[in-house]
Amino acid sequence: MKRYIAPIFTTSVLVALTSTVSAAELHVLNWKGYGADEPWAVAAFEEATGHTVVNDFFNSEQEMLTKLRTNPGLYDVVMINAAFMEQALGEELVQSIDVGNIPNAADIGEDMANSPMLNRGGDVYGVPWVWGLTALAINTNSFETPPTSIEVMWEEAYKGRVVIRDDAVEAIQFGAIATGQDINDVQDMDAVREKLVSLMPQIRTFWSSENDWNQMLAADQIDVGTYWSGSADRAATQFDLPVRLVVPEEGAVAWLDSFAIPTGSDNVEGAQAFINYMLDPGFYVEWVTKVGAPVSANEKALAALPDDAFNRAVMGDPALAERIQFQEPVTDEQREAYLAMWQEIKVGAQ
Repeated sequence: MKRYIAPIFTTSVLVALTSTVSAAELHVLNWKGYGADEPWAVAAFEEATGHTVVNDFFNSEQEMLTKLRTNPGLYDVVMINAAFMEQALGEELVQSIDVGNIPNAADIGEDMANSPMLNRGGDVYGVPWVWGLTALAINTNSFETPPTSIEVMWEEAYKGRVVIRDDAVEAIQFGAIATGQDINDVQDMDAVREKLVSLMPQIRTFWSSENDWNQMLAADQIDVGTYWSGSADRAATQFDLPVRLVVPEEGAVAWLDSFAIPTGSDNVEGAQAFINYMLDPGFYVEWVTKVGAPVSANEKALAALPDDAFNRAVMGDPALAERIQFQEPVTDEQREAYLAMWQEIKVGAQ
């Protein structure tokens, strides 16, 4: 990627957007190291608005939901994968959002802005923020030519050097793709089970965080594995690791992350200002340039990237859209069944 000097998100712009907000603590719940807790971003937002950002983190969507349930009124902003919004709404964990107070939301792509997962009865409950893929990532030192099929993970040559994320829903959906099925309507669970069981002898370990994956790659312990698109780009461009994202011909799992305002928030105005900042092209380009990031839902933010940027040249390829499947909500019954199957598969592999 060509070096690109990001435009500065000026204090004057932030002040103009938040002039009616009274300074207060703003409690944000998100993945660690996922944009909202970047020190330079927090500093810019705090200096412009007077708010003090207090970050808290989760390691899974289920932990995120648990924190919302057990700490009513504590959080002002929460990052929610759109596929989990239905559960949050069912438990009344989030409130409707007046997007008129979030100017940058006007530049979100229409399909994402109108996602039925984030909108109910004419009200908006989640503001699309970024999206990406769970696809394959390869150790470029292990391949002369990047593979094109998901079947590379089953090849004998890579036995003991394959990794997969330890997440039941994602694992089952990955198995669905590997067996030619719809990730949101799996008809043959036996085929998924058989496929994943046959993968276990190939697995070195199950990963749970970006740091886990990158450390194993840096130690040359991985040839190929499931990984997040933004993380793969970040590992290559920011950490200079020998990694490349591969979207196999069979497809990949796509996800959409949104920002929501929890029920009982004491700082709704501050939350709206923070969401607006997270959507701003200035913040986004700086995030991509300094750290690496998923694909912005804000079309103006994407247009601010250079043409050869990963999130435009690769993730913006029209052919990619034909091979990916966006996650949709999973019922509690499905989730429990997926977890039981995944635990059984992992135990059998030990």
